[in-house]
Amino acid sequence: MPHEPALLVLDAHGADPDAEIRALHSLGPAARVDVLGVTAWAVSEPDLLRELLTSPDVSKDARQHWPRFEEVGGTWPLALWITVRNMFTAYGSEHRRLRRLVAPAFTARRVAALAGHIEAVVTGLLDDLAATAPGEPVDLRERFAYPLPIQVISHLMGLPPNQREGFRDVVDGVFATTLTPEESAANTARLYTVLDRLIAAKRAEPGEDMTSLLIAARDEEGKESALSDDELRDTLLLVITAGYETTVNLIDQAVAALLTHPEQLAHVRAGRAGWADVVEETLRLKPAVKHLPLRFAVRDIPLPDGQVIPAGEAILASYAAANRHPGRYGDRAASFDLTRTALGPEHLAFGHGVHYCLGASLARLEAGTALRALFARFPEAELALAAEELEPVPSLLTYGHKRLPVRLRPAV
Repeated sequence: MPHEPALLVLDAHGADPDAEIRALHSLGPAARVDVLGVTAWAVSEPDLLRELLTSPDVSKDARQHWPRFEEVGGTWPLALWITVRNMFTAYGSEHRRLRRLVAPAFTARRVAALAGHIEAVVTGLLDDLAATAPGEPVDLRERFAYPLPIQVISHLMGLPPNQREGFRDVVDGVFATTLTPEESAANTARLYTVLDRLIAAKRAEPGEDMTSLLIAARDEEGKESALSDDELRDTLLLVITAGYETTVNLIDQAVAALLTHPEQLAHVRAGRAGWADVVEETLRLKPAVKHLPLRFAVRDIPLPDGQVIPAGEAILASYAAANRHPGRYGDRAASFDLTRTALGPEHLAFGHGVHYCLGASLARLEAGTALRALFARFPEAELALAAEELEPVPSLLTYGHKRLPVRLRPAV
């Protein structure tokens, strides 16, 4: 009988992601893993992952290409990740149609036009932080990394201020991997309630925001490519959730990395590295999304080590492991190093190929603006606890901290 590959159970709480990454590397370019009860092939070798992310033999449409969809779709805690109807789960021509409707909101011109708004939000947040007494710790995740993306994505989507209450909690629930199926379903219902209220508000009073533009495309009769009602809601869900939680984690991780590696911050201050380098190295080392569920083999896929991913089986893009692969980054792959020669967007933090994140340039702009302004305003900032005391967000998907306590100024 053929040897059954080992099955690695991914930790729902994400308590030790570094150990998990090492375990994935030890199991070869692709390893069978348990994702909250679902078996998938976690791909951690970067060249193989790039190949699969661009291959027509791999789909994101669970309805078409995953035999377990009906069985799992209603009970899996991450069911929302495979049941939504938007470009995230679309395949082939359907993906091209849906992406074409959203892409105009993220052109270089439109993102650049947000720079002034982002600067203003960052300045306001830093003004609030400046009132903190010297030596008093402040949670920068709560007070800085969270509110910036929320305000930016609310501005982009036209989310009225009176509808932002509770917005954060339901988005956090999308990335939570410690919820029961019942809790996850309840969170999804609350999220759709928020989206339905937003759609109703924008139908009543449309503006120049992305929500209004998508509604106009939906309501334009006779347009073959128009969104269905489900596609409209799920497209808004995708843009809001992807544009918020991931940027929170990027800012959080970048601040933590600089404060725990003062020699790297010194490179920036001396001009040997730039803020863009900080953003890219943070994305490489600790991408906002560690593992992205799910993709599916359309037909049997032979692997370099002789294994085969059978048609119909699930595939997990393990971005964090690919971004630290020693075959690509050498024996210092797990180090935060702004001077490494392999900097730049060659990492996989935003995906690759047709599903490459449309909001990547916006996330980079937000993070770069936030970091530059934060360290200019508070050059003596320091962590208020030891680095090993920082607790990870309890999720196998995301890469952030529960809290990021920082002293912005030394005690008098």
